[in-house]
This record gives sequence, C-alpha cells and structure tokens, in this order.
Amino acid sequence: MEILWVLMAVVLLGFVLLPFLRRRRGGIEQVPAGHPDAADPANYGFVLQEELDVRMPGPDQDLLDVLDLVQRTQDYKAASQLLAGTEQEGEQRLQRVQAFAGAASLELQQRPGGVSEAPGGQWLRVWRAEQPKDAGGAAVHAEFLVQQAWRTSTPGTDDFRIIMEEAKAACGEAALLAPGDPVPYIVELSVARGLGYSQAEFEQLWLKILDRAPTHMGAHLAALHYWCEKWHGSREQAYGFAEAAAARAPRGSLLAAMPLFAVFEHLPEVNLVSGFYQSEVVTKAIHGALHAVHSARADDPMLAHVRHLLLFFLVRGERWAEAMSQLVHIDGHVGALPWTLSADPAAEFAIYRALAVAGYEANGGSPATLAQ
Repeated sequence: MEILWVLMAVVLLGFVLLPFLRRRRGGIEQVPAGHPDAADPANYGFVLQEELDVRMPGPDQDLLDVLDLVQRTQDYKAASQLLAGTEQEGEQRLQRVQAFAGAASLELQQRPGGVSEAPGGQWLRVWRAEQPKDAGGAAVHAEFLVQQAWRTSTPGTDDFRIIMEEAKAACGEAALLAPGDPVPYIVELSVARGLGYSQAEFEQLWLKILDRAPTHMGAHLAALHYWCEKWHGSREQAYGFAEAAAARAPRGSLLAAMPLFAVFEHLPEVNLVSGFYQSEVVTKAIHGALHAVHSARADDPMLAHVRHLLLFFLVRGERWAEAMSQLVHIDGHVGALPWTLSADPAAEFAIYRALAVAGYEANGGSPATLAQ
C-alpha cells in the first residue's frame, strides 16, 4: 500500500498542491495511487471543480432561489417570508439564518461603500429598519455581527470585543421577539466563545437551548467549539461533551456523530503517524458517525455536514469504498467542514475526491461497481 501513496504523491506534486497541504492540520503527507487518466472523478458523474457550490453543505433550492432574488434586487422581503415559514426548532432555520448573514457580510466585504456607492448588504439594514419586530431579521442581524467580528477583527482586540458586545445585545433582542426560537441562543454560543464566558455562564446559556431544542445538532456543534482545548475547555471536556451527546441521542439523531467532530477539532497540526486515522479512537468515532448517517432521515439538513467530515476521515483511513459511498450523496456542494477551513474549499474537496476515486480503483472498484 505504501507504493500507492508514493505514486499519487507524484501526481499531486505536479499540481503544486502537496506543499500547501503539508502546512495544514490534517493535511495529506502521503497520498494513494492512481493516474489521473485512470482515476477520473468525471467517470462517476461528479461535478467539475469549478462548478462546486461553496455556499452550502447540501442542496436547499428554496434558499438559493431567495438568496439570488435578494442579492439581485436588494429587497429583503423574500428572505423574511422564507424564514417566517421555516420551523423554529429545526436545523434548517439556523442554516438559513447563517446563509443570509453570510451573504450580507460577504457583500459588505466586497463593497464597503463610499461617497457614491451604497455598501453591500444594504438590504439587511433596510430589513431591520423597516421591520424591527421581525424575528427572522433580528436573528440574521445578530449572526451578521458575529460573522463580522470573526471576519474583520482578531479575538482579544478592542474592535473584536466591541462588535461581539453588539452581537450579544442583538441576540438578546432576537430572543425577545421569538421566545421559543433556539436560534438567537445558538448564535450567542459563538459570542460566548469569543468573549470568553465563564463555564457557569456558558452552562446557563446552554440550558436555554436544551429547553427549546434538546437534540439540535447545529447547537451541539457550536457548543463543542467552546469546550475545545484551543478555546475555553480541554480535549477531555470536548470529548466528554461529544460522547454524552452521542449517548443520549434518540434513534435517528445525528448526535451520534458528535465524537467524530471532537476528534477533528483536536487533530495534531502535523501528524507523522500513518496509522493515526486507523487508531481505536478514530475508528470508534467513524463507526458512530456511519451509524448516525445510516439511521438519519434522508432529508435531515445536518446529514450532509456529517457526510463531508466522514469523507475526510474515510479517505485518510484508506477506506475507499465507504468514502465513495459518501461522495455519491454530497458531491456538488462543499460548504462544510473540513473544506471551509481552506482558502479554496472547492480545490480542497476536489483533492480528497480524487484520492477516494484513485484508492477505490486501485482496489478494484469502478463506476460499474459503485452503488448509487
């Protein structure tokens, strides 16, 4: 098997990709066999790299249609209507709030405005001004401020704290407008991480979320960040939080995949042990995530998130057929971990997709043998 890794390394070096990957956490040190002509993802009907959608982890056509309309017309009303019709306690509401906030934030970054030009994301400002009691608009505004803090300033600086304090106030306002909605409190989890809430303060916030949506996967992922070693917890606390969530997960819940996310958050910057991704702790987390995926509803909005992370670990663990089975479901969208940590998510995803195809074919697989 080692010769397979070396051969594919030569291929990737030809694209000047390997030096970049070696600098990143979890980056590929060696990669499996396969010539580009003999292992072409296009043979499986996969989307071209330049056509991969980096905005979302999976399809949400209603959201895409509304985003296109809002950004084209700079009229917020369609966004307001979509959120008003989205279930409060469901995963989809948080994802849509994050998508609208992210769109406004990116618009502002691209068009900061000036004497003769309105700033990007003006539709969100108009939304808040014209509909101050709109719970959806308030939640989007709170998330927008959170994303602005992380995007434009550095944690620990005065600028960062000022924006985060404003975001905290916006979360409180959004919560008052929709008492049963967990989203404003979930958004505040990021504020808690950025402002360094004490563990007691964080627990109080977390209880408010559990009262409203105890099995919310998006909320658990946001909370996991707080408990990680690099923020306000430790590896043990993060693993404990994830394992507890998995243990109490009801049948069909993706919370059983939480340990895999905890493992990912604590990957070493440089991993020189080739068997790490086949170790007991990683294997156990992968099996939990696979079980969650197989048990979940096909329309669960968080299913794609788990499949994307599984692809990363399955490729690293040389479990080619299982990696390909995830690709069949998620190809086309790359707006999820781990790809979003890269400066070019589509390129990062495409590398792992090529590795999965190469490893699959090196072990006798083909388009004809891949179950759809």
